Amino acid sequence: MLRLDRGRWKRLIAVPLVAAIVAVLLVPGPHQVAASPPAGLECLTSRDNAFDLTATGGYVAMPDGNTIYMWSYAPSGGEFQLPGPTICVASGVKVTVVLHNTLPEPTSVTFPGQVQVLADGQPAQPESDTSGNLTSLTTTAAAGNGSVTYTFTAGPPGTYLYQSGTDVQKQVQMGLYGALVVRPPGHPDRENGRADSAFDPDHEYLYLLGEIDPDLHLAVERRRAYDFTRYKARYFTINGRSMPDTLAPNHADWLPDQPYGALIHIQPYDPTSNPKPALIRYLNAGSVSYPFHPHGSDEQLIARDGRPAQGPGGQDLSFSNFLIDVAPGQTVDTLMVWKDAEHWNPSTNPIPVPLPSLQDQIVGPGPETWFAENPYLGGEQGELPPGVVQNNQCGEYYHVAHSHALEQATNYGASFGGMMTLIRIDPPAGCPA
Repeated sequence: MLRLDRGRWKRLIAVPLVAAIVAVLLVPGPHQVAASPPAGLECLTSRDNAFDLTATGGYVAMPDGNTIYMWSYAPSGGEFQLPGPTICVASGVKVTVVLHNTLPEPTSVTFPGQVQVLADGQPAQPESDTSGNLTSLTTTAAAGNGSVTYTFTAGPPGTYLYQSGTDVQKQVQMGLYGALVVRPPGHPDRENGRADSAFDPDHEYLYLLGEIDPDLHLAVERRRAYDFTRYKARYFTINGRSMPDTLAPNHADWLPDQPYGALIHIQPYDPTSNPKPALIRYLNAGSVSYPFHPHGSDEQLIARDGRPAQGPGGQDLSFSNFLIDVAPGQTVDTLMVWKDAEHWNPSTNPIPVPLPSLQDQIVGPGPETWFAENPYLGGEQGELPPGVVQNNQCGEYYHVAHSHALEQATNYGASFGGMMTLIRIDPPAGCPA
C-alpha cells in the first residue's frame, strides 16, 4: 500500500533527472527495451518486429493508498504492467503480435488504424455466440492459456492505440490497452513523413489517458456481475498512474507494476543550442473525452489518429492551442516549444513589482509546492517554507498540465490528483545531475 504524505511529494521532485542511459537491455526472445531515461517515452522494439504479449491480471497502487485489481498486456517473459508496453516499429514493416491469454475469459487485441490484419494466417473476423450476439470485434485467444497470432503491415507513421476487441466496455476498462508508435523509415526524429514534424528524440513523451471504476474492478476480481448503468470512474490516469505518482521517474521502485512516468522535462527554446521541439503523443483509452490543458505554453497539434494535419495538396493545417481535446479511442500528437518570452532578470530586466515575502504567500498543493514562484528562471531559489528542505534544484520552473474536466483531476474525489502532471523547464545552463 502507498499512502500520500508531504514528504513523499518532496521525494518525488527531489529525484535527480539525469541524462538518458544509452545501453540496451535484452529481455527474453528478440525483444529489446532501450534503457529508459527517468522521464520520456520508452519503446519495446524487436529485431524482426515480432512481439509476444500475455493478457494477465495484477494490481496497481493509487496515491490514496488503495490498490486496484487490473488486467493488462504484459510483455511475455516480463511481469504484469499497466499500461501494456509501448510497441515501436517503422512504417511499412510486417508486424507480428502473438497474444497469450491467461485470463478466465476469451480476449483479443485490435489495432485501430492498421488494415488487413490477419489472425492465425486468416483475415481477423468478428465473433458471435450461438445466438448470433456479437462477442468480439476480432479473433480471440481462448480463456486459460489460449493464443492467437496477429500479423499486419505497419501503416502510416503516427500514434495508435492497441486494445482488447472483446467485451470492450469491460476489458478495456480493466486495462487491456497500450500504445503503438509507427515511425517514418529513416527518420526517427519525425512524427510523420513531413519535415516540419521533426522533434528532439531526447524529448519524446507519451500521455496514455485512462480511467478506473474501482467497483467494476472489485466485481471482476471476485468474479461477480456488474451493472454498467452504475458505472462511475473514480480514478483518472496518465500512463497507468495518478498524480502525484505521475511525477515519479520511469520504473520507480515503489511503483513496480506502473513503469511509465508522465513528467515532461525540457529547456527553453534556443535557435542554436535547443532548436527542436518536444513531441507529446496523447492517446485516450477511456470512455469520455479528456480536455487536456498544459499551463504556461500552447502546443502545436500536428496529427490525429496517425494522419498529419494537412490539406489535400499537403498544406500545413497544424494549429496551436492551449487545450488538447482527446476523444475516446483517439490519438493526438503535438509539438511543444517553451520560450522564455519575458527574459526576466533581477539585474537587467527586473519584474515591475517586488516579490512577495514568504508570509504573504500561500504554500499549499500547487506549483509553489515545488518552487518559490520566483520569476527569474535559474535565479534565486527563494526562501524555504518551514519544514521544507528543498523547493527545487537550480531555479527551474514547474507548470501544471491536467485534464480541464476538473473531476478528472482527482483521486476518488480528492482534488489535485488524477489526470495531472507537471512540465519542468530547466534554465538554459541546465541543472546539476
